[in-house]
Amino acid sequence: MGLDPQAIQDIVFPWLLVGGLIGARILYVLSYWQRDFAGQPLVEVLAIWKGGLVFYGGLIGATIAGTIGIRRKGLPLWATADCLAIGLALGHFFGRLACLLNGCCFGRACVLPWGIRFPADHATGGVWVHPSQLYEAALNLLLCGGLIVWQSRRPHGPGQLFALYLMAYSGIRSFTEYFRGDYGVQSAPTAGVFTPGQSTSVLIFAAGLAVWLLRRPRSGSTGPHVD
Repeated sequence: MGLDPQAIQDIVFPWLLVGGLIGARILYVLSYWQRDFAGQPLVEVLAIWKGGLVFYGGLIGATIAGTIGIRRKGLPLWATADCLAIGLALGHFFGRLACLLNGCCFGRACVLPWGIRFPADHATGGVWVHPSQLYEAALNLLLCGGLIVWQSRRPHGPGQLFALYLMAYSGIRSFTEYFRGDYGVQSAPTAGVFTPGQSTSVLIFAAGLAVWLLRRPRSGSTGPHVD
């Protein structure tokens, strides 16, 4: 994409890493406050070593911190966002594999042949469940490939690839949420209608659509350009 690899690495560490961790933790605490944190010592909010990160919070936090870092480095904002979107989809593939190994983000009960079973002392109680982590991992891998093909073949304005990622992933997340079984009782206003992930997906899709429309190539544009 014509960007300096070292400059991109400097954005990832520390801007995206730190911003992503902070955002992921904040959204987790807000989503599960009533269940996990109400009445607990405040230090529990900081105890990320016990688990508790939400991808969408990490995406939002990394976007905010990354924007600051990109501006400070003098990189083109939207072209850099496009570059990072492809790596984000690929990284999320590996992230969901890690969720499977860790036993988090597990699925609801499943009677299909490809159901999986965790040990009896797992939160699932040893019943067969959907491999929801693998569903999302596979779809993220397909999304990564699709973004690579799309950006190389379709004329687009800077930022549209990032927007496409946001819209596509929000659809993937909304779909895979139907197979999740790890939520339990929620305090979110949409509990009983949408999962927290689906509720956030609506907002992420709207943001992606807005960026897509705003970053369309100007009339007469013949191909990709950087600004």
